[in-house]
Amino acid sequence: METTLRITSAHAGSSFVARIEKISGQKLLACYQCGKCSAGCPMAAYMDVLPNQMIRMAQLGMRQQLLATRSIWMCVSCLTCNSRCPKDIRIAEVIEALRKTALNTGERNDHLEILEMTPEARSVLPPIAMISAMRKLTS
Repeated sequence: METTLRITSAHAGSSFVARIEKISGQKLLACYQCGKCSAGCPMAAYMDVLPNQMIRMAQLGMRQQLLATRSIWMCVSCLTCNSRCPKDIRIAEVIEALRKTALNTGERNDHLEILEMTPEARSVLPPIAMISAMRKLTS
Protein backbone atom coordinates (compact mmCIF):
# COMPACT_ATOMS: atom_id res chain seq x y z
CA MET A 1 0.00 0.00 0.00
CA GLU A 2 2.79 2.43 0.91
CA THR A 3 4.53 1.86 -2.45
CA THR A 4 1.31 2.66 -4.31
CA LEU A 5 1.01 5.98 -2.49
CA ARG A 6 4.58 6.93 -3.39
CA ILE A 7 4.04 6.11 -7.05
CA THR A 8 0.80 8.08 -7.13
CA SER A 9 2.44 11.03 -5.41
CA ALA A 10 5.41 10.96 -7.78
CA HIS A 11 3.06 10.79 -10.78
CA ALA A 12 1.05 13.76 -9.50
CA GLY A 13 4.26 15.76 -9.14
CA SER A 14 5.45 14.91 -12.62
CA SER A 15 2.12 15.95 -14.15
CA PHE A 16 2.38 19.30 -12.36
CA VAL A 17 5.94 19.75 -13.68
CA ALA A 18 4.75 18.85 -17.18
CA ARG A 19 1.87 21.32 -16.96
CA ILE A 20 4.05 24.22 -15.80
CA GLU A 21 6.68 23.37 -18.43
CA LYS A 22 4.02 23.33 -21.15
CA ILE A 23 2.54 26.68 -20.16
CA SER A 24 5.89 28.41 -19.58
CA GLY A 25 7.88 26.75 -22.35
CA GLN A 26 10.71 26.17 -19.83
CA LYS A 27 12.49 23.07 -18.55
CA LEU A 28 12.13 23.17 -14.77
CA LEU A 29 14.46 20.26 -14.18
CA ALA A 30 17.34 22.18 -15.78
CA CYS A 31 17.53 24.38 -12.66
CA TYR A 32 20.32 23.32 -10.30
CA GLN A 33 19.48 25.82 -7.56
CA CYS A 34 22.39 28.24 -7.86
CA GLY A 35 20.22 31.02 -6.38
CA LYS A 36 21.32 33.77 -8.78
CA CYS A 37 17.71 34.52 -9.66
CA SER A 38 16.85 35.11 -6.01
CA ALA A 39 20.01 37.10 -5.32
CA GLY A 40 19.13 39.61 -8.04
CA CYS A 41 15.38 39.81 -7.47
CA PRO A 42 14.31 43.30 -6.34
CA MET A 43 11.15 41.81 -4.77
CA ALA A 44 12.88 39.00 -2.83
CA ALA A 45 12.61 40.87 0.47
CA TYR A 46 8.81 40.81 0.12
CA MET A 47 8.46 37.17 -0.91
CA ASP A 48 7.59 34.29 1.39
CA VAL A 49 9.26 31.89 -1.09
CA LEU A 50 12.22 33.02 -3.22
CA PRO A 51 12.30 32.47 -7.02
CA ASN A 52 14.75 29.55 -6.83
CA GLN A 53 12.61 28.01 -4.08
CA MET A 54 9.52 28.35 -6.30
CA ILE A 55 11.34 26.43 -9.03
CA ARG A 56 12.36 23.75 -6.52
CA MET A 57 8.83 23.42 -5.15
CA ALA A 58 7.55 23.06 -8.72
CA GLN A 59 10.23 20.43 -9.45
CA LEU A 60 9.02 18.48 -6.42
CA GLY A 61 5.38 18.74 -7.50
CA MET A 62 4.35 20.79 -4.45
CA ARG A 63 1.38 22.26 -6.29
CA GLN A 64 -0.89 23.14 -3.35
CA GLN A 65 1.85 24.77 -1.27
CA LEU A 66 3.35 26.65 -4.20
CA LEU A 67 0.09 28.03 -5.55
CA ALA A 68 -0.80 29.22 -2.03
CA THR A 69 2.34 31.39 -1.71
CA ARG A 70 2.21 35.18 -1.89
CA SER A 71 5.39 35.12 -3.97
CA ILE A 72 3.73 34.23 -7.25
CA TRP A 73 1.88 37.56 -6.94
CA MET A 74 4.90 39.55 -5.73
CA CYS A 75 6.93 39.02 -8.91
CA VAL A 76 6.79 42.22 -10.98
CA SER A 77 8.07 40.57 -14.15
CA CYS A 78 11.17 42.75 -14.33
CA LEU A 79 13.03 39.79 -15.91
CA THR A 80 16.16 40.21 -13.77
CA CYS A 81 15.94 36.53 -12.84
CA ASN A 82 15.86 35.58 -16.51
CA SER A 83 19.01 37.53 -17.29
CA ARG A 84 20.91 36.07 -14.31
CA CYS A 85 20.11 32.39 -14.89
CA PRO A 86 23.18 30.45 -16.07
CA LYS A 87 20.88 27.75 -17.52
CA ASP A 88 18.82 30.31 -19.49
CA ILE A 89 15.61 29.36 -17.72
CA ARG A 90 13.08 32.14 -18.10
CA ILE A 91 11.94 32.13 -14.50
CA ALA A 92 9.49 35.00 -14.94
CA GLU A 93 7.60 32.86 -17.46
CA VAL A 94 7.51 30.00 -14.96
CA ILE A 95 6.04 32.35 -12.35
CA GLU A 96 3.47 33.53 -14.91
CA ALA A 97 2.56 29.90 -15.51
CA LEU A 98 2.09 29.44 -11.77
CA ARG A 99 -0.23 32.47 -11.63
CA LYS A 100 -2.27 31.13 -14.53
CA THR A 101 -2.50 27.74 -12.89
CA ALA A 102 -3.61 29.32 -9.61
CA LEU A 103 -6.32 31.36 -11.34
CA ASN A 104 -7.48 28.77 -13.83
CA THR A 105 -10.12 26.41 -12.54
CA GLY A 106 -10.05 24.15 -15.61
CA GLU A 107 -7.07 21.93 -16.34
CA ARG A 108 -7.31 22.22 -20.14
CA ASN A 109 -6.55 25.92 -20.70
CA ASP A 110 -3.05 27.35 -20.57
CA HIS A 111 -4.15 30.95 -20.20
CA LEU A 112 -6.58 33.10 -18.28
CA GLU A 113 -9.70 34.24 -20.15
CA ILE A 114 -10.15 37.69 -18.60
CA LEU A 115 -13.10 38.67 -20.76
CA GLU A 116 -14.97 35.52 -19.72
CA MET A 117 -14.59 36.34 -16.01
CA THR A 118 -17.40 38.02 -14.11
CA PRO A 119 -16.95 41.73 -13.31
CA GLU A 120 -16.74 40.80 -9.62
CA ALA A 121 -13.92 38.31 -10.28
CA ARG A 122 -12.04 40.86 -12.40
CA SER A 123 -12.34 43.47 -9.66
CA VAL A 124 -10.34 41.34 -7.21
CA LEU A 125 -7.85 40.04 -9.77
CA PRO A 126 -4.29 41.10 -8.88
CA PRO A 127 -3.04 43.57 -11.55
CA ILE A 128 -0.01 41.39 -12.30
CA ALA A 129 -2.37 38.54 -13.23
CA MET A 130 -4.06 40.72 -15.83
CA ILE A 131 -0.69 41.81 -17.22
CA SER A 132 0.42 38.18 -17.44
CA ALA A 133 -2.79 37.18 -19.21
CA MET A 134 -2.54 40.00 -21.72
CA ARG A 135 1.13 39.23 -22.44
CA LYS A 136 0.08 35.72 -23.46
CA LEU A 137 -2.29 37.22 -26.03
CA THR A 138 0.20 39.72 -27.45
CA SER A 139 3.44 37.74 -27.62
